[in-house]
Amino acid sequence: MIPAYTVRATFLCVTAIIIASCGSEAPPEPTVEALQVAVPRPEIYATFDLRADLSDLTDSQRGMITVLIRAAEIMDDLFWRQAYSDDYEAWLASLDAGEARRFAVLNYGPWDRLDDEKPFIEGIGAKPLGANFYPEDMTKEEFDAAYLPGKNGLYSLIRRNDDGSLKLIPYHVAYADELQMAAELLREAASMAEDADFANYLKLRAAALISDDFQVSDLYWMDVKANEIDVVIGPIETYEDRLFGYRAAYEAYVLIKDLAWSARLAKFATFLPDLQEGLPVPDEYKLESPGSDSDLNAYDVVYYAGHSNAGSKTIAINLPNDEEVQLEKGTRRLQLKNAMQAKFEKILLPIADLLVDEAQREHITFDAFFANTMFHEVAHGLGIKNTINGKGTVRQALLELASSIEEGKADILGLYMITELHKAGELGDVDLRDYYVTFMTSVFRSIRFGASSAHGKANMVRFNFFVDSGAFLRDSGTGTYRVDFDRMQTAMNDLSRLLLTLQGDGDYAGALELTNDKGVVGNQLQADLDRLTRANIPVDITFNQGIAVLGLD
Repeated sequence: MIPAYTVRATFLCVTAIIIASCGSEAPPEPTVEALQVAVPRPEIYATFDLRADLSDLTDSQRGMITVLIRAAEIMDDLFWRQAYSDDYEAWLASLDAGEARRFAVLNYGPWDRLDDEKPFIEGIGAKPLGANFYPEDMTKEEFDAAYLPGKNGLYSLIRRNDDGSLKLIPYHVAYADELQMAAELLREAASMAEDADFANYLKLRAAALISDDFQVSDLYWMDVKANEIDVVIGPIETYEDRLFGYRAAYEAYVLIKDLAWSARLAKFATFLPDLQEGLPVPDEYKLESPGSDSDLNAYDVVYYAGHSNAGSKTIAINLPNDEEVQLEKGTRRLQLKNAMQAKFEKILLPIADLLVDEAQREHITFDAFFANTMFHEVAHGLGIKNTINGKGTVRQALLELASSIEEGKADILGLYMITELHKAGELGDVDLRDYYVTFMTSVFRSIRFGASSAHGKANMVRFNFFVDSGAFLRDSGTGTYRVDFDRMQTAMNDLSRLLLTLQGDGDYAGALELTNDKGVVGNQLQADLDRLTRANIPVDITFNQGIAVLGLD
């Protein structure tokens, strides 16, 4: 039998959609009332060849990249199963070759991730909030009432016993065969690694995949910094679980460090403790001290898999997510330079030509876009991870809202960091207005990800807050927006204070009120976003990627 991840790789290798039927199973019957079917929109993704300069790599390093991509393909298969169904291959094979099938591959299922998860296949109902982590007919009340020690954990599925009661199945049990294959590939990569610390990390990560105990490998990864090749792999982010925000989804990135850009970034993580002290909130909301081992590096990404490849593509990484690791060691911030450049050129600049005041367009630069994205990731380390009133971690207290509130906090505190570092003369001879105008333009880009995305919802909250504060102004005559630079700083501090307080208090009701009030697209904004659609400006990017694209076949 061909392994599932190999079949999935075949689908991804061909952005083209000539795929022969490879199974006779019918697609799963919808268990909820079918909704009005949206139109498949593969054209909203601009295609980008995901390549990097491999000329300075040794034969061993090039071989290791091939092995790591094969491990990443397994994560891709597992994410399909978590996001949609264990029978996704048969369902894909049942679709006629064409736009619908291509769009299903881009979305890892029949729901449009950049249009509030609307179905685009006939006979498919609403996407379950819990994806395929939970039984589709399970209610929150049933889950809350069930006695299942560890039921709030990151690394288990909820399924039913024969009698209908709920049970836990750990990932390493549910996906034992696939994870064993992935672990063997990581060990093979370790044997090829030229950096001893990275080799040890790969072995620890292999052990973690087959045990669901990731903390040791996360801690060790924080100290692995001399390697040119890197990989992020495993169940990591919880965005796919929109029911509770508990379950982590499988993903992977295979990365090559850009040594020159990384050298430019190295100093900024050292400013975190001082910036934490200066946050515009009372002292009790900043008592935790960010780990001092945090580092910043720039990478070219050569492979995305699973959650990271679904819908909008990540252009920067801030990991690990484990709060204990963050407090002890900080985090690593990985800026994905080639993917970032693709979004800047194919999306951000065309948006600016339509929606940004002509007099301010000169302030939109790639360096500012890179810095705003970088400091967003750094800002995840600011604030606190545990509530100040005994409600547990912020993630536990804010449940499914935790991700969007955290993304909003990182957005606004990233800009706060830039402002403070600029005042201190640490950013060199640059114009602060570049960061602000590029920031506003990027908000338009991210809003188009839709309300089902934590990043999209965070940007909608921020956009409406800044409009209400007079920081973003629209010219009704030209239909363009500009930044009021004085009001921008006031709005930045006010929103920072609000989000940090909601997190510190574990204020679920307050977070819900803010999201419901400002996490929406108003009529005027929607009309302006529709102008971008009519101008055929892509919403995001998709990749031609893999071993062959890199010339490693």
